[in-house]
Amino acid sequence: MGVVEVLDPGQPTRAGGWKVDVSRGERNGRVSSEWFNRPDDERYLSLDDLWASVKGRSERSRSRVVQTADIRVEAARDNPERLHLMLPKAHEPVAPTHWAFGQLASIVGAPASYLRQLPAPLAGINLQYGLTNHRAEQVKTFETEDGRTELRAVTGPDYGRIHDFELVEAVQRIAGNGTGDTRWKVPGVLDWSTGVYNPDVEISRDTTTLYASDRDVFLFLVDDRNPIEAGKLPDGSPDLYFRGFYCWNSEVGAKTLGMASFYLRAVCQNRNLWGVEDFQEIRIRHSKYAASRFAHEAAPALTRFANSSPQGFVNGIKAARQQIVARSDEDRADFLRKRGFSKAESGKIIEKVLMEEGRPPESIFDFVQGITRLARDKTQQDARLDMEGRAKKLLDRVG
Repeated sequence: MGVVEVLDPGQPTRAGGWKVDVSRGERNGRVSSEWFNRPDDERYLSLDDLWASVKGRSERSRSRVVQTADIRVEAARDNPERLHLMLPKAHEPVAPTHWAFGQLASIVGAPASYLRQLPAPLAGINLQYGLTNHRAEQVKTFETEDGRTELRAVTGPDYGRIHDFELVEAVQRIAGNGTGDTRWKVPGVLDWSTGVYNPDVEISRDTTTLYASDRDVFLFLVDDRNPIEAGKLPDGSPDLYFRGFYCWNSEVGAKTLGMASFYLRAVCQNRNLWGVEDFQEIRIRHSKYAASRFAHEAAPALTRFANSSPQGFVNGIKAARQQIVARSDEDRADFLRKRGFSKAESGKIIEKVLMEEGRPPESIFDFVQGITRLARDKTQQDARLDMEGRAKKLLDRVG
């Protein structure tokens, strides 16, 4: 217990992968949601390809602050169902994307869904009135040239844009191409029939976890050729973990910039994360000083996690296993009751541990595992997240 073996990058993986126990820890469906909703043209097979796409788009873009009263709304002559905008000092009209149109409508206080149902000339009249009488007076536009000029974003004048390629570059500094040339790579796949996680799976559009659309970018990578042992399973085999992280951004204001780091036991074919422990997250809103926060907070945090030793995580698991808090049924019921669990919930938590471990819970680690297993049974997301949060809070108090 407490012995950490991390293999050197490039060292051959054990044939077939590693046996893992995904009944422990939490399940995280964020990557699976991204994987399920991305069409083929938003999937990339390497960080180089992803960077080239978002970098090229950025180079064809420009941002400027304009007076809302100087924006002219026009119905397209060749398409009466579509609106165009004439911006100050522009030589030709720009076509707002679906996202930018929604932003513009929100800024002037008009319901975008209603405007989209109107004929373009009538929607244009309503939008023009809102722009002309907009109290804030200024907006920041983000225009991209790609055969024609598209208006990809309309935000407040103090919007702090972090370009998608800047996030990709921060990941490239630690992950190279994301295909196995460094420790960090697109994940492998768990074989449910054997419980073996195989890190060596061909990267294809079906398996990749590198995504970008016209409004965002999302990346998920793991260090899954270098397992970390943090204790033993009931049968005496090692309890193996891998390090992982995902990050996201939207240069057009569709979401915050964020990064999440964690330890996990496996990734399945549907890109669900199994056996997740020690989940940590950073979010940065695109406010006025967002770029500075990214440079001084988020990017260094990613580098620290990538280069850090897992010993602290292993020691935390060890301490949780060693901290005995209940030796009798009365102790167990009292421990859970003081932490807000009902009598029914307490019974289920104890039962979960008994079924998996062959004994009732005794240590902090036992109770955390029981709580997270019960959380998986919750059908309502809020209830599941609340229970997972209580398990994490309990583990954070160890020591």
